[in-house]
Amino acid sequence: MRNTLLFALLISLINVNTLFAVAGGSEEGGQVDTKEEINEYIQHHLQDSHDFVFWTNGKTGAHYGFPLPVILWSDGLHVFSSSRFDHGHDVAESNGKHFALYHSKVYETNADGDIELDEAGHPTNPKPLDLSITKNVVGMLLASLLLFLGFNSLARSYKTRSIPKGIGRILEPLVIYVRDEIARPNIGPKYEKYMFYLLTVFFYIWILNMLGLTPLGFNVTGNIAITVGLALITFLVVQFSGNKNYWKHIFWMPGVPIPMKIILMPIEVLGMFTKPFALLIRLFANITAGHFVVMSLIALMITMKSAFGLVASTGMAFALAFFITIIELLVAFLQAYIFTMLSALFIGMAVEEEHH
Repeated sequence: MRNTLLFALLISLINVNTLFAVAGGSEEGGQVDTKEEINEYIQHHLQDSHDFVFWTNGKTGAHYGFPLPVILWSDGLHVFSSSRFDHGHDVAESNGKHFALYHSKVYETNADGDIELDEAGHPTNPKPLDLSITKNVVGMLLASLLLFLGFNSLARSYKTRSIPKGIGRILEPLVIYVRDEIARPNIGPKYEKYMFYLLTVFFYIWILNMLGLTPLGFNVTGNIAITVGLALITFLVVQFSGNKNYWKHIFWMPGVPIPMKIILMPIEVLGMFTKPFALLIRLFANITAGHFVVMSLIALMITMKSAFGLVASTGMAFALAFFITIIELLVAFLQAYIFTMLSALFIGMAVEEEHH
């Protein structure tokens, strides 16, 4: 518990200090000091981006970070650094084509970077196939690297001793917990076949959620595309694992009158898709809401500065952000647990044998 509080305290201090650096200390320059600018900053934090920015100096507008590779396909392959976009202020030219950023999306434009909008305000410019290494991709690669290093260390420690050391002492109880409390009760005797997937999903989501609490700007599990991908994998595992009993209960439920079978069939088919939909929405909504609340509470030091002064507003923002960060540490674990538990439950329903 003490370590959790210390970690939450550290994260809150860093996050408050980061936004303070962005906001700046004077009334001049490019500070984030209005409600509209704060909302825009929070939205930018929640979105994916083609460059990695640690923080921005509100006075000078200088960005501190590094560019990422942009990989596009539009009548050929286009590869260049995101620094050509100058954080959305410039047009990138590649092989005779011009590209510009608009709300973190890449569009084909003319040499002046003009974006044409329809009546609803949506860009009508053609969009290339974007295969870029974005900030979220960096987050996923980092989480994968941490998983590989952690479990490789755990596996090597078992070669010389029965009790792991180092990071293995943290991972081993969690692995046993997933096996005994999630996989075995929900799947049954065939649980070992699916342990590799459940462990991967649990630790992958948990690490990504923890990275999202840092001021690095990761919001991977708050990206709907990522949660759709994770839910889709669970959906495919469930469907390909389904036995005869599973499909019979969907298309011709036993022990039910024929008219009811006809009525229940489309409902059961719809249920096949509502299950993964619930997975992706729950993870996406909870993580996004958590990020938005934390960033909004930290922003209180800016919006309330005129009424209470810098010291009082910063103190209130820090106290509230510290409290919510503690809750978010629990949510980070809880969402990984819920996604894994429901995945195991759906798999268990698919492989369950018929009871006579």
